[in-house]
Amino acid sequence: MDFEAIEDQDGVRCAWNVLPSTRIEATRGVVPVSTLYTLLKDRPDYPPVMYEPVMCKAPCRAVLNPYCQIDVRGKLWICPFCLQRNQFPPHYKDIAQNNLPPELHPRFTTIEYGLSRRSPIPPVFMFVVDTCLEEEELKALKDSLILALSLLPPNALVGLITFGTMVQLHELGHQDCPKSYVFRGSKDYNVKQIQEMLGIGAGIRNQPPGAQQQPGQFAPQQTYGADRFVQPVEQCEFTLTSILEQLQRDPWPVPNEKRPLRSTGAAVAVAVGMMESAFPNAGGRIIMFCGGPATQGPGMVVSPELREPMRSHHDIEKDTSRYYRKAVKFYEGLAKRTAAAGHAVDIFSGCLDQVGLAEMKCLVNWTGGHMVLADSFVTTIFKQSFQRVFAKDDQDQLRMGFNATLEVQTTKELKVCGLIGPGISANKKTAIVSDTEIGVGSTSAWRLAAVTPQTTVGIYFEVANQQSQALQPGSRGLIQYVTTYQHSSGQYRMHVTTIARNWAEGSSPEVPASFDQEAAAVLMARIAVFKVEADELAGVLHWVDRMLIRLCQKFGDYRRDDQASFRLPNNFSMYPHFMYYLRRSQFLHVFNSSPDETAFYRHCLFREDTSNSLTMIQPPLLSYGFEGPPAPVHLDSVSMKPDVILLLDTYFHILIWHGETIAEWRNAGYHDQPEYENLKLLLEAPVDDAQAMLVDRMPVPRYVVCDQNGSQARFLVSKLNPSTSYNNASQYGGGGEAVLTDDVNLHSFIKALKELV
Repeated sequence: MDFEAIEDQDGVRCAWNVLPSTRIEATRGVVPVSTLYTLLKDRPDYPPVMYEPVMCKAPCRAVLNPYCQIDVRGKLWICPFCLQRNQFPPHYKDIAQNNLPPELHPRFTTIEYGLSRRSPIPPVFMFVVDTCLEEEELKALKDSLILALSLLPPNALVGLITFGTMVQLHELGHQDCPKSYVFRGSKDYNVKQIQEMLGIGAGIRNQPPGAQQQPGQFAPQQTYGADRFVQPVEQCEFTLTSILEQLQRDPWPVPNEKRPLRSTGAAVAVAVGMMESAFPNAGGRIIMFCGGPATQGPGMVVSPELREPMRSHHDIEKDTSRYYRKAVKFYEGLAKRTAAAGHAVDIFSGCLDQVGLAEMKCLVNWTGGHMVLADSFVTTIFKQSFQRVFAKDDQDQLRMGFNATLEVQTTKELKVCGLIGPGISANKKTAIVSDTEIGVGSTSAWRLAAVTPQTTVGIYFEVANQQSQALQPGSRGLIQYVTTYQHSSGQYRMHVTTIARNWAEGSSPEVPASFDQEAAAVLMARIAVFKVEADELAGVLHWVDRMLIRLCQKFGDYRRDDQASFRLPNNFSMYPHFMYYLRRSQFLHVFNSSPDETAFYRHCLFREDTSNSLTMIQPPLLSYGFEGPPAPVHLDSVSMKPDVILLLDTYFHILIWHGETIAEWRNAGYHDQPEYENLKLLLEAPVDDAQAMLVDRMPVPRYVVCDQNGSQARFLVSKLNPSTSYNNASQYGGGGEAVLTDDVNLHSFIKALKELV
């Protein structure tokens, strides 16, 4: 079974592609029935169809799909989910077996509908800018913001909030005399206060009487009095550019041994309050730029005193951080409000120290926004990542959707346990909702304030069928994903994917043969990381080990008391390796990572597809040498040889490592001499491949070039399986550098696994 071809077609990867027919058999399979679903998977050969979908009667509301039974004579179709008979609408009167609409063709298991409904207003972008920066940093940030204005659609609405000691909301309606509303940075403003101070809210409408919507245009804007602060780019570009160019560092003096007074929490509160008052349930993004931690007001993460260090993982674990719990509670309240209003929050950090991402992560994770961790606003990582937010498609539309809702429908034998990904519950309790929760559960629908063609969620199910309720041979379990979202053109669209998987007896060889070990590893990794957010690491590692042992006991082939006889089928063989590298990864272990870095790593794992997630868990390693073309090698210390170049892709870093001999030849300048053309080509090959990896990744990875025994080689060494460590270097042949670590190597891990099985 070609799992990647199915993913290209439908954006779905299933852990099991044949389903065990009873609940008890599914439980014995260890890995739950689950799918990774990319909501807006790029399908250039299948453009959207511009008509309304045909839907089943309430309360089912499933969408017509290729798995429906149809009666062309009676103009009827039977819903495969609730088995209700439905009449085709009048405009389907010419339907026949040789004249079917696209949604009934087998290759249209995924289809996108362009709905007649349009958003009353274009997408809204509210920039929230930190001014407590060095001059060089602030200038680079202003340049990036001015460039971003040219990347936005001309009709997109933009607004600007700047913050330092005070928070300023800038009016964009006055070209000659810039004007701003100033809020005290140490105060927490609620929605009512913001509405009263700004004169905005549902009681105020600026729609001119008798204004009519033109076909293909946005409806007359109802901004509830906020048109002074938020205006179309084409109207306010000059004014906003002038304000940005004249923007100065925060004028508040910063005494020695103190941090600048930075009111991050108050600024976010003002942005959320204004957006939810003026643009409720309209697509929008709050894009925040942080150059340091919040040091005053709501959401502060550290005191202004420099002698007080930023909180560490140890402080959070022991509950000795004075501000952590209070800040998390504050930002979670804002995240719920902004997600309910349909607005996403993006956070761009440009600081060598932490800025408080660990406290603010819910703002991004619950709304589907971007999180980018950079050392400075001057760096390429920040500049290119920020520009990629505004990437456009072939029709010159932004490659992002707004204000999305994902609903899942299943046949009665399956129930929905939950979702792990960038969204919050839409509180839709239906008959298919399971009592067992995995991730965000107790619902069959979720809200995602922003989605991109890369946004991928993990959805978990349980088999509801009991032992006594035998399924008919050849019957199939169906799952339908319906994503309704606002396209950047303003049109609402419905993206529908319907998949069918056969049922089989638990003892049938079809079930293990359908196992997708890559998808299963990513889905189990999401559960483990979701658990570690709330539970002790030791308990989560024990759970990962227990699940792996049970899986090997169920599907491994072995003779009792004979370790050498243990074998796993080919489509299970890499799964223990994935679990080994997951156990060592920065997603579970926090050693050598700050709380902000951990929040960033976990955020990326929860939103990326199977391929990118596996890259994070077990990074691919390519070796370049004189003996042949570049080849993948084991992520192992024996691969570190003096006469090769290694290319490592961890998703967050792209690293080129030169062996000792190669580095000496390069330093001696041999590659510049004509007779050593092959050395020059060898040095260039990994650089070209690395550049290809950098092209479209978001966020842009850190690019590292290092030599054997150099300080930055630690990025490679920390990821390798230490099969040649200082205490067993002679145990393995084949050379390779000894790694100074007490970590268990893969060989010992697999050996212990065989003993336990």
